[in-house]
Amino acid sequence: MNWKLKEVLFMAISAVIFGAVYLGMVYLGAALTGILTPIGLGILGYEPIYGVWFMAAAFVTYVVRKPGIGIVAEMLAALLEVLMGNMFGPIVFISGFIQGVGCELIFALTKYRFYNTFTMILSAIGASVFSFLWTGLRQAYWNMDMKIVIAILIIRTISAIIFCAFGSKALADGLAAAGVLKGYQISRKSTDHYGE
Repeated sequence: MNWKLKEVLFMAISAVIFGAVYLGMVYLGAALTGILTPIGLGILGYEPIYGVWFMAAAFVTYVVRKPGIGIVAEMLAALLEVLMGNMFGPIVFISGFIQGVGCELIFALTKYRFYNTFTMILSAIGASVFSFLWTGLRQAYWNMDMKIVIAILIIRTISAIIFCAFGSKALADGLAAAGVLKGYQISRKSTDHYGE
């Protein structure tokens, strides 16, 4: 890992912020689950906001642009979320690893050369699919109504595209435009392969 100190610090600070956001989403998801349970759709309660839980990996990878940093950011955010009181416990740390791998895999396949909207969308879909396989294994999706399982995948993927792809990119681009990310490749005004 050829990470500079400023990149490690950026990753750590981002993980702390996203860890707190993730914890907030747990309680929002619990509230949505409570609202949907009387109509038999409680299992979909977390899905509209699921993409938020992929943001640390996408955001940090988009800014730092080095192998592995998104996975570590996602795992650290998940760990901090657990330490701050996530009711699901340590399993969240494993989920963070799987989500981080799903997100960063797309960047790895491009050899960390492309950071545009299309790549961010593919990355979000990767995180959604990997997390879907993981939660499917844990919750035995094969025993559920296939319509519900398909709904989970569709809603989660849409959420991932909105929050993880567009949200992470917009946040990073906004910080770069404000001059907060000076010294990172994202802040360079060029038309090379880092641009759109």
